[in-house]
Amino acid sequence: MKTLIVIPARFGSTRLPGKPLLQIAGKTLLQHMIAIAKNAAQNDPDVSLLVATDDERIITHAKECEIAAVLTPETCATGTDRVREAVRISRSEADFILNLQGDTPFTPPDFLDAMIQSFKLSPCDVVTPVTQLTWDQLDKLRETKETTPFSGTTAVFNKTTGLAHWFSKNIIPAIRKEDTLRDTTTLSPVWRHIGLYGYSRTMLDAFVTLSEGHFEALEGLEQLRVIEHGYKIRCVPVDYRGRPSMTGIDSPEDVVRAEALL
Repeated sequence: MKTLIVIPARFGSTRLPGKPLLQIAGKTLLQHMIAIAKNAAQNDPDVSLLVATDDERIITHAKECEIAAVLTPETCATGTDRVREAVRISRSEADFILNLQGDTPFTPPDFLDAMIQSFKLSPCDVVTPVTQLTWDQLDKLRETKETTPFSGTTAVFNKTTGLAHWFSKNIIPAIRKEDTLRDTTTLSPVWRHIGLYGYSRTMLDAFVTLSEGHFEALEGLEQLRVIEHGYKIRCVPVDYRGRPSMTGIDSPEDVVRAEALL
């Protein structure tokens, strides 16, 4: 099975122009992302890497990092659209395409490997990782949502097959008799979604032709488009094992925080 890890690296960020070239702890953000992808690919000769960008300066930097890169249109609406364009332009023959967001330097490489192995074992439309929250982590998520309700996405899925039922910016499922559950287990029944996606070649080609879903628009969650159009997403459980987790680098404050964590 041929796998392509695509790193969308857009120069034209509104909040942080030139974000992929920002220095974080002595390396550019793109260098951090390339290192993660290379780590995940090191033991599999059938995994290749590609940077998808909208700017020649990032093309040049990718070449300096000895990784292939393609110039995609500035008009790409989403990261998924940019990934699809990169696959088309590069003429990749990959069976499985993994979208590694270009601003997430704390992504554990083993998360990518878990996705690749899950698809290799049983191909499906989309695979995406989820992590089970402890009660303390759930409490923190609830507290965060009091001020930023659209932060953090949760998922519910079939524990046997991994097939996703739904994703939401609300915390799902609701929990009856929570006090009793807290006394019997250290893990809550809530799973947090991690924004990584791996697509079958057929699904990636189809996705960019699908209209925006009703619930996708309400929740602001691109993955709901897949479910609303009748395709299947498989959730892959992963564990940070005490490693720091952080969402994307979107502000100067995020850069400071990331440097401290690194």
